[in-house]
Amino acid sequence: MKRVLFGAAIFATCTSSAMAATLGVSVAWFDDNFLTSMRNAMQAEAEAQGHNIQFLDAQGDIGRQLSQTQSLAAQDVDAIIINPVDTAATGKMTEVAVQNGIPLVYVNRQPEGKDLENDNVVFVGSDQKLSGTLQMEALAERMGGEGNVAIMLGELSSGATHQRTEGVKEVIAEYPGIEIIAEQPADYLRTEAINLMNNWIVGGQQIDAIAANNDEMALGALIAMQQSGISPDEILVGGIDATRDALEAMQRGELAVTVFQDAQGQGGGAVKSALGLINGEEVEKRTMVPFKLVTPENLDNFLN
Repeated sequence: MKRVLFGAAIFATCTSSAMAATLGVSVAWFDDNFLTSMRNAMQAEAEAQGHNIQFLDAQGDIGRQLSQTQSLAAQDVDAIIINPVDTAATGKMTEVAVQNGIPLVYVNRQPEGKDLENDNVVFVGSDQKLSGTLQMEALAERMGGEGNVAIMLGELSSGATHQRTEGVKEVIAEYPGIEIIAEQPADYLRTEAINLMNNWIVGGQQIDAIAANNDEMALGALIAMQQSGISPDEILVGGIDATRDALEAMQRGELAVTVFQDAQGQGGGAVKSALGLINGEEVEKRTMVPFKLVTPENLDNFLN
């Protein structure tokens, strides 16, 4: 997948009202399929409740994201929502919001520091480790408990990458017949995954399954396999997110497994949490939206 920069900001003005709140949102990437779905869910929830919401594209740059947070604070928005570029580098953004008395919601990627110890700072997302666990359990069953697994890692700056991989490895540890023979990053990108998978294929090592940290990389692996004439029955490929492209690949008999990450639940939940904080309501420090395993057997439940 080629990254296309869609511009610095999108501003959506909802129903005009003297009581309408203004939410400012900084998203790690505008052109990530899952994050786009999540962003759309935020906009829909804000519009449904009659509030204004402004989106900024951090373009994968933590410095840009900090500047965006400072800009939103200077605009005196009523709340800030951040999908962090780097989960280990959120402290300064939290400091900006706290010092300006602006409620802050982190969404999808949970900060690794002590950000949530501050008042009016909360997180809405999912248990990323569980997604890796569900993925690998399904792959291990399909493998009959034996074979070689290669892990495609997401961005190393993302806590989700490490948590999902931890879930995968814990399952593999329960199967003496399964071995991890490769583990490399493709940064959650389809194009990078194509290149990585081609390198693995050329390397000649036997691979029985690919555990990719997201669907975009899983789809990249499948494309590389198709280019080399390798059937999805020869190498099982698993992803995470249950994006539309991934579900269609499963429908074609290509993708073995994915894990549904609820973009609407996370995006809409982040807006609800932000509005709750604005209104002085009691809001959970961590709102966890469940993951769900998707296989060919229950695929129809997710296609509609």
